[in-house]
Amino acid sequence: MTKLKKPLLFALCLLPIAAIAGVFVSLYQLDVYSEEIAAQIMAELGSRGALVAVGAAQSMGYALICGFFGYILADKLGLWKPIRLEKKKLLVTLTVSLVGGVVFSLDHWVFGSMLDGIQEANAASLTLSGVLASVLYGGVIEEVLLRLFVMSLIAWIIRMVFCRKAAKEEIPQWVFVSANVLAAALFAAGHLPATSVTFGALTPILLFRCFLLNGGFGLIFGRLYRKYGIIYAMMAHALFHVVCKSVWMAFI
Repeated sequence: MTKLKKPLLFALCLLPIAAIAGVFVSLYQLDVYSEEIAAQIMAELGSRGALVAVGAAQSMGYALICGFFGYILADKLGLWKPIRLEKKKLLVTLTVSLVGGVVFSLDHWVFGSMLDGIQEANAASLTLSGVLASVLYGGVIEEVLLRLFVMSLIAWIIRMVFCRKAAKEEIPQWVFVSANVLAAALFAAGHLPATSVTFGALTPILLFRCFLLNGGFGLIFGRLYRKYGIIYAMMAHALFHVVCKSVWMAFI
């Protein structure tokens, strides 16, 4: 029972952030969805408040379940790192966030010049709900879900299949690299439904964009998780959105 206290405490500490993140994700969805889709959602749930409540509950569910089991899996694999801030790791994280945020912001001009709707979608994300949804849900909930839980689960499965007898200190690095690649691919794929709703259909170039940007940065966040711990992956992802949206606010 004692072994479960730390995972449970960690998961419980995530709940307030998860609730706020879920609220702003729901509000942002209402802002960007077409009137037809928004009306359909409202008809199914009955009210704006119900949508917000469902969004908050869903986000809290992800945080509680994935935070709890992700912690346990990470600890078994040697992926769990103590939550403390260190200067060198902070500098690396800040650098990744700054460079990554600027690179991602170029989506507005690169893919935006090739595809209709991208520049409008990026501009629509510069609301209070859009910014907070990206920073809190993207930075915290997505990292708990995709890195702490999914990446750790994939690594655990690979270990059990190929190197069951290896102690956690002896697990080959290719296990974690493979898990990171698969988790990043799933992270990118998880953005496809929203991409389809936003643009009406999934074209080859939209698929390429999604896996290049979301998958590529997913690999970077996974690397930070594996090397420094989940807290640094969260910080990098959250600050990445802050930098990206700051560039858009300044230039569009």
